[in-house]
Amino acid sequence: MATRLVQVNMKARDDAALGGFWAEALGWAVSSEGPGVTNLEPEGFDYPDPVAVVVDLVASTEPKTVKNRVHLDLATTSLDHQAELVARLRDLGATPVDIGQGAVPWTVLADPEGNEFCVLEPREMYRDTGPIAAVVVDCADPRRMTDFWSRATDWTVHEVSDRDAALRSSAGVGPYLEFLRTPEVKSGWNRVHLDVRPYPGDDMGAETARLRALGATVIDLGPVEVPWTVLADPEGNEFCLLTPR
Repeated sequence: MATRLVQVNMKARDDAALGGFWAEALGWAVSSEGPGVTNLEPEGFDYPDPVAVVVDLVASTEPKTVKNRVHLDLATTSLDHQAELVARLRDLGATPVDIGQGAVPWTVLADPEGNEFCVLEPREMYRDTGPIAAVVVDCADPRRMTDFWSRATDWTVHEVSDRDAALRSSAGVGPYLEFLRTPEVKSGWNRVHLDVRPYPGDDMGAETARLRALGATVIDLGPVEVPWTVLADPEGNEFCLLTPR
């Protein structure tokens, strides 16, 4: 058994408006599975497919108070493309932010609701990822996180060190999942989190038990009935185990 990373879930005050921004940023199509939910995926995409990790925006009244521990890195093909993309995103409502990055070749921006993301300079490893180069998770221990997530999913480890790590779908397509050592301590629920999904025919209960054996913990939502299971990884980052598909 294994899961695979299928989507990034992002809370939003206005899911439709923020979804419009990200659809323009990524060049993706917009749909909605219901009120308060905006879904983004590439045109003609057959979900789920490792060629892309889609984005779901879910309405929430909770304000953003701290830097997100999960963010997107956007890929570019040249320095001109990077400059053009940054300018276009700023026209769409993004703003430059200083998170202590110093003098770096990438540009750090925040979307219209303050969610941080990076527009990377061109890098060879991201030449075939699509618009999202990587989904990046801040952490205290990249090696520990890599050990958990490489066993929790069928993603392959590409590099790992005490400073950072990178995984990618075993199919060798789509964005990377990266873990970056940061000094900040997790505070409150993550406003952006990962969603994983088992393969068709897998058993939800058995998969939940497997993830718990690897170090995940189940989060009790109280008297709320949902078809998915909410867990936390070994560093407390919430993620959702969706139904097999």
